[in-house]
Amino acid sequence: MDGLTGVFFSICILGLFLIAGKILRVKIRLFQKIFLPASIIGGFLALFCGPYMVDIIPPFIIDTWREIPGILINFVFATLFLGLAVPGLRVLWAQGGSQLCFGMVAGSGQYFFALLVTILILIPFFDVSPVFATILEIGFAGGHGTAAGMRTVFEQMGFPEGADLAQMSATVGIIIAVVGGIFYINIAIRKGYCVNLDESKGIPEYKKRGLIPEKHRYSISKATVASESIEPLAFHFAITGIAILAGWLMLSGIRQIHPVVSGFPLFPLAMIGGMLVQIISIRLKVDQYYDRNSFERILGFSLDVLVVAAIASIRLDLFIENIWPFLILMVTGIAWLFFCLIYLAPRMFPYNWLERGVTEYGMQSGVTAMGLLLLRLVDPNYRTDTAQSFGFKQMLYEPFLGGGLITATAPFIVINLGVWWSAMAAGIIMLIFILISWLNGWAKLNQKKDNQPKKKL
Repeated sequence: MDGLTGVFFSICILGLFLIAGKILRVKIRLFQKIFLPASIIGGFLALFCGPYMVDIIPPFIIDTWREIPGILINFVFATLFLGLAVPGLRVLWAQGGSQLCFGMVAGSGQYFFALLVTILILIPFFDVSPVFATILEIGFAGGHGTAAGMRTVFEQMGFPEGADLAQMSATVGIIIAVVGGIFYINIAIRKGYCVNLDESKGIPEYKKRGLIPEKHRYSISKATVASESIEPLAFHFAITGIAILAGWLMLSGIRQIHPVVSGFPLFPLAMIGGMLVQIISIRLKVDQYYDRNSFERILGFSLDVLVVAAIASIRLDLFIENIWPFLILMVTGIAWLFFCLIYLAPRMFPYNWLERGVTEYGMQSGVTAMGLLLLRLVDPNYRTDTAQSFGFKQMLYEPFLGGGLITATAPFIVINLGVWWSAMAAGIIMLIFILISWLNGWAKLNQKKDNQPKKKL
C-alpha cells in the first residue's frame, strides 16, 4: 500500500496501539504506580509486533512510522509559544530567573558529563564517534521528535545510527522521568517536602488510572471564532502551519550559508516562527482570538502520536550493537539528573524547591510534558507559582536547549570544536549560571530546610 493511503492507514494503526496502551494503563496496576504514559506502553507494544520480534506489521507501515516523528516535532515546537502573552525581560527574569539558572546547569551538565565519559571511556574502549555524547541531551531533554528531526544532522556528521540511538535515549529518558519522579515524590511526601501533599492525601487514585471522574473534569479548549466561518481547531491548526512555514523560510536561508549547516533541522526554527507569529499577532491585536488550550491540544496530540511512532520504529539491531556504550551514557545522565534533583534543587531554588526541582527533573529527562505531569502530581491546583516560573523559564531556555539552537547544532559543535573544547564550554556554562544564581541570592551552600509556598504574583 503506497502513497497517501498507506500513510493514512499507518496513522490509524498507530491510534490502535495508542488505545491499547491506554487500556493496559487502566488495567495493569504496575503501570499505574509508575505513571507510565499510554504512548510509551503503546509504542513498546507496537515494537513487540514489529520486525525485530513477532514481525506481523508490514514493512511499509514501519517505514511510514519512522518518518512521522520528524514531521510532528515541528508542530510541537511551533505551538510552544503561540497563545501566550510575551512579558518583558524584567518580569521573565524576576519570575523565572532561578528556574532558568537551574535548568541551564542541568542541561549543560548533560553535555559536560556525557562528553567527559565519552572522552575517558567510550572513545578509548568502544571507539564511538565523538557525536555519540550528544544523544544524551537530544534524547532526554529534546525527546523523540527532536531525535527524529536530527536524523539528517547525524547522517551529515557521519553518525547515521545517531537518530535511532537518540530515540532510544528519549525512551529511557521518559521512563526515568516518570519512574524516578514518582519514586522521589513519594519519598518527598513522607518527608514533608511537598507544599500541597502529605501522606494522608497522597496521589489521587484517578490520576493513577488516568480516567477523570465527572466532578474533576475540565474544559480543554475555548472557541474564539465562529464554527460557521471556520472550525476553531482548524483555525488554530492554520496558525500553527503559518509558524512552521515561517521556520521553513528561515531554514531555506540558513542552508545557503555554508555546506556544514545544510542538514540543519526545521523544528527549532518552527519554534522561532511561532514566537514571531505571536509577537506580530500581539502588535496587530489579533492574539485575542488565540486560545492557548487549543494550541496545547495540537501539541499534545502531536506528542502522543510521535512517541508511539518513534518507539515502534526503533532500530533494535543498532541498539544491540551499541548497548554497552549506550548504557554507560544513560547511567551517567541519570546519575547527573538525580544529583540535580536531590542535591542542587534545595540549594539553588529560594522557595518551593521540591515543586520546582521535580518539574525541571521531568523536563530534563523526559521533555516538557513529563515535567508538567510531575508538577501536576505535587501541585495539582497550581497553588504555588511553579507553573508560571517554569513557563517563563521555558521562554528563555527553549530557544537554546531542550530542542533549541544549541541542541540542533551540538553535533556540529562537537565535530568542529573538538570534544575537549566542547566539554570545557559546557562546563563553563554550568559555572556561569551557578555564579549568576549565587549573585542573585538564589543559590546557597546549605540545603534549604523550609519549602514554604510563595503566592503567585
